[in-house]
Amino acid sequence: MLETFNTLVDGLPPGLIYGLIAALVFAEAALFVGFVFPGETAVVVGGVLASQGTLSLPLLLVIGVVAAVAGDSVGYEIGKKYGPRLLDLRAVSKHRSKVEGAQDLIRRRGAVAVFIGRFTALLRALMPALAGSSRLPYPKFLLFNFLGGLAWVVTFTLGGYFAGEAFDRAAQWAGRGLAIGIAVIAVAAIVVWSVRKHRREAGEEAEADSDSDGEAGSRVEQTLP
Repeated sequence: MLETFNTLVDGLPPGLIYGLIAALVFAEAALFVGFVFPGETAVVVGGVLASQGTLSLPLLLVIGVVAAVAGDSVGYEIGKKYGPRLLDLRAVSKHRSKVEGAQDLIRRRGAVAVFIGRFTALLRALMPALAGSSRLPYPKFLLFNFLGGLAWVVTFTLGGYFAGEAFDRAAQWAGRGLAIGIAVIAVAAIVVWSVRKHRREAGEEAEADSDSDGEAGSRVEQTLP
């Protein structure tokens, strides 16, 4: 696994790697890239590379937090400016039940919803824009945006960092071949879990949308003479 990471960045200067990670984290909420590529993948890989000495861990943490906070702030301004029109975007309308859930979370929790949403891939992409469209005061948004971004970046970056170190230790203790075998099994398990989780969430969204459409149809029938 680490050989794959090293191959991907082989020959790239550290500055460019920092820039790529920052761009992906920034774009997740600012440009809704999170619908197709979760930014946590970038920071986890960055943590692994830091464990190998390719990147500086302290600098990576600072860059990740700044990119996360800045990207969410741009998403907030987009939501504040365009408001409900964002809901007409195809990428957003496909997740209607999630959007409604996020809007309800903002109504109930206010700025705290921004912190909570940071740890769910879809909400991480949507929450800043929805907070802006709901006219959540920016100072409150910024505070919880910073706290959420800090906690999220530190958690996933250090997760990647310690995973990289653990791989190296396993390679030293048990031999390279066994360590690679363990890594392959771990990756396969993560992929299976991710696919099942995605299917379950898609099924829940489809069921929620179906229930919503059924309720709307019932209300229409009741109003007809």
